[in-house]
Amino acid sequence: MNKEQVADILQEIGILLELKGENPFKTRAYQNGARALEGLAEPLEKVVAEGRLGQIPGLGDALQQKITQLVTTGRLAYYEDLKASLPAGLLTLLEIPGLGPKKAKALYEKLGVTNLETLKAACEQGRVAELAGFGKKTQDNILQGMEFREKYASRHHLHQALTVAEPILDALRKHPDVTRCSTAGSLRRSKEVIGDIDFVVSSKNPIEVIDYFVKQPSVLTILARGDTKASVIVEAGIQADLRVVSDGEYPFALAYFTGSKEHNIAMRQRAIARGLRLNEYGLFRSNEETRDPALLEPCETEDEIYQKLGFYYVPPELREDHGEFVAAEQGSIPRLIEWTDLKGSLHNHSTWSDGRQSLDEIVQTMVDLGLSYWAVTDHSQASFQAHGLRPERVREQIVAIREINKKLENEGIDFRLLTGTEVDILGTGDLDFDDELLAELEVVVASVHSGFTASEAEMTRRIIKAVENPNVHMIGHLTGRLLLEREPYKVDQHAVIDACAATGTWIELNASPSRFDLDWRLWQYATSKGVKCVINCDAHRAEHAGFLRLGAGIARKGWLTKKDVINVLPLPDLRRELAKKKSGAK
Repeated sequence: MNKEQVADILQEIGILLELKGENPFKTRAYQNGARALEGLAEPLEKVVAEGRLGQIPGLGDALQQKITQLVTTGRLAYYEDLKASLPAGLLTLLEIPGLGPKKAKALYEKLGVTNLETLKAACEQGRVAELAGFGKKTQDNILQGMEFREKYASRHHLHQALTVAEPILDALRKHPDVTRCSTAGSLRRSKEVIGDIDFVVSSKNPIEVIDYFVKQPSVLTILARGDTKASVIVEAGIQADLRVVSDGEYPFALAYFTGSKEHNIAMRQRAIARGLRLNEYGLFRSNEETRDPALLEPCETEDEIYQKLGFYYVPPELREDHGEFVAAEQGSIPRLIEWTDLKGSLHNHSTWSDGRQSLDEIVQTMVDLGLSYWAVTDHSQASFQAHGLRPERVREQIVAIREINKKLENEGIDFRLLTGTEVDILGTGDLDFDDELLAELEVVVASVHSGFTASEAEMTRRIIKAVENPNVHMIGHLTGRLLLEREPYKVDQHAVIDACAATGTWIELNASPSRFDLDWRLWQYATSKGVKCVINCDAHRAEHAGFLRLGAGIARKGWLTKKDVINVLPLPDLRRELAKKKSGAK
């Protein structure tokens, strides 16, 4: 196991101990141990192999032994026994917003709650409201949280679907009986959350392809299997559907199963208006439903389908009946941004706050990826739960980053870290750091992390006040939403966008798959006002750099081009743009 995996297990051990009511000092020891590993600036495997665990502050003999066992064997009997000593469903209670280990422990001990089903029953019977430290409001919040969770039980984050779909797609491409293949559905359209994964394949031997598909390593259960289609459950509990068609039918099937439903309806209506009939099998010269090959208007690609209906090609991300048909008829579909256009991310975290990579590790990761820059914007002091930095620590980090950049320059490495902060927007709209400190930083992201229950008017005033601070370059995750987990707080997004336009403040597209905030549906309004986008990873781990690709997909849904996005700029141009806000220029 690597350090991230071991740290996750130590964190979970701490939670399990808290659920069992163990000594809080013991619980905290595991949490501190996880934190110590997260801050390790070299591979944990190397430290263990060289017997240097004892040199890491906060790791006692018992923790050292457990860490060594996890690294060398991938298992820990203590952890497995601890999990087995509690009901398997108890940890799922912590998935409900507002339910921490202490409350879950009380529910378990006093009401016999062992899973989500027994929790819901206890709430509906009013027994939770009667517990000390809970009350009716907490009970109502728990029920609301459970209702939200159930509502999205069959929905999945985009990155989860991609992680499962891409190996399957690669395998299908390599199969000798596959002519063409693609993902389809909401995954191909880069929707922020998806339901099922859809695959479309053309082949002369569909049964062979079906047999190959259902035997993929990630397939857990076969739901249905026929001569030309199959449905399975794959890892993460996602349903995946495969359609196998002839190569002549392929472009029509791909367009149809890509959707969206609204886009397909408009396409069919356009065909009917031209005396044609469009369906998943082809484009036919008929006003009636038909599959008569004699009436088929052959098309080799999706592009040809659009051409025969009098449209320019519409990229999959735009197929939402969100203005694409007017643009496609006029030939004004823009050249959308590509993720390879991005030079770096301007909102990220390190081990100085709640990130998992040290500054040196960040540099190595991003240099290996070929990026040009990476802003380190650790949390400010008000975000104590995320180990936010006090002003003196921020200034220490500035010095550390300058030293790293000097070393990079001396070694001729064309990459730079940028100093920064994700500063909390306080309840008053004031910022968590004073202007003097903010002026010392190269990148300032201002975000709301508390007070989510404020009224729309209060929240809007609060954020606009931050927008008007000349030291703030961008607003982070504007609505605070966590997809499939937490609804956005109330805020007049159009008013905030207008304020950003007036002050030259940027808005981030937070590319964390739990956020994708600002929502893609609002970017056309934002760009019409001249507001620039920053596609940020909000990275806490090395692998989060991959969120640049996801963010670009969402940006494409919002019709964004290179000219709309700040972090396509090379570093000298970026520095000039960063300086404009502080100078008051737009």
